[in-house]
Amino acid sequence: MQLGINLGYWGAGMDADNLAVAQEADRLGYGVCWAAEAYGSDAATVLTWVAAQTERIDVGSAIFQIPARQPAMTAMTAATLDSLSGGRFRLGLGVSGPQVSEGWYGVKFDKPLARTREYVEIVRKAMTRERLSYQGEHWTLPLPDGPGKPIKLTVHPERERIPVYIAAIGPKNLEQTGEIADGALLIFPSADHLEDTAIKHLRAGREKAGKTMDGFDVCPTLPLALGDDKNVTALADTFRPYTALYVGGMGSRKQNFYNQLAQRMGYEKEAAEIQDKYLSGDKEGAAAAIPHELIDQTTLLGSVDRIADRMKAYAAAGVTTLTLAPAGFTLEERIAALRAGSDALERAGLA
Repeated sequence: MQLGINLGYWGAGMDADNLAVAQEADRLGYGVCWAAEAYGSDAATVLTWVAAQTERIDVGSAIFQIPARQPAMTAMTAATLDSLSGGRFRLGLGVSGPQVSEGWYGVKFDKPLARTREYVEIVRKAMTRERLSYQGEHWTLPLPDGPGKPIKLTVHPERERIPVYIAAIGPKNLEQTGEIADGALLIFPSADHLEDTAIKHLRAGREKAGKTMDGFDVCPTLPLALGDDKNVTALADTFRPYTALYVGGMGSRKQNFYNQLAQRMGYEKEAAEIQDKYLSGDKEGAAAAIPHELIDQTTLLGSVDRIADRMKAYAAAGVTTLTLAPAGFTLEERIAALRAGSDALERAGLA
C-alpha cells in the first residue's frame, strides 16, 4: 500500500506550510500529493506550484470539478501538468455538488453519471492526440453546421496514458468509476464497511468492463492526528466540526452524499439528527451529535502502533493508496503527523 498526502484547499492561511508538508512527503517517499478545489483556490495552479518544487512525488487533482471546465480544457491542463512535472500527474475528476455546480458555475446538476462518462471519454480521446470529434448527449464536437473542425492536442503528454481518478460516493457512481476510471477517490472510508460501501460496487464496474481490481487504485483520504492512545477521544473531538460539515451541511437536504454514506454505514438515525441540527443553524449541536465511533472509524488517531494497526485493516479491505491529511495547529505538528504516517506504514509491514 502506498501513502499519499492531501493538502486540501489553498488560501486557508497555511500556504507556506502546505508547500513544506508536500516537500517533506516527497522526501519521505509518499506516492502522491493531492490538491482540492471548490470555490476558492483552483487545483491546477497549486499542483503546478508543488510540482515545480518537488522531485519524485506525483501531483494529483482531488478534484478538478467537471462543471468548471470543458473536457478539452481539462485534457489540455492534464497534458501540460504531466509534461511540466516529468510524468507525475494524476487526473482526479468529480461532479462537485448541486449548490456549487449551479450556484457558482451556473451548470445544471443533472444526469451526473452520464456527464461524467462522456467527460472522461472526451478527455481520454483528446489526450491520445487524435483529431477530436465526439457525438454525445451532453457534448458534440465539433458543433454541427458551423466553422468548427476536428482539432488535435498540440502538447505531448509525458505518458501515453495519464491515470484518471473519479471522486465517487454513491453505489452507481462507484460502479461506473470501476468501469471507466483507473482509480477511485473516496472520503469518510471505514475499513470495517469499505467492502459494502465501496469495493463491491467498484468490483462490479470492473467486471462490467471485463477487468479485475488488479491495477485499480482505491484511494481514500483520512485525517491523521498523532497522540497518546489514552487521548483518542480528545483527538476525535477535534474532527467533530469537519465531520458535521460534511454529514450535516454539505449539499442540500435531499442531495447530501456524505449523509447518505453515513446512513449506509449504519448511522441512519444519527445522520438525520446531525443534518437537522446543522441545517437549522445549530452547528455545535450537530458536532455533538456525531457518534465517537463514526469519527474513529473514518480517521487515523493515536500512537504510531495504533495507526499501523488501522493501516493493516485498510490494506486488507482493498485500499492501495492511503491518502493522509495530517492534522496539527503548527507546521511542526503536521510534519510530525506526516512522519508518523510513514513510520506506521513501515511498522505495519506495508512499505
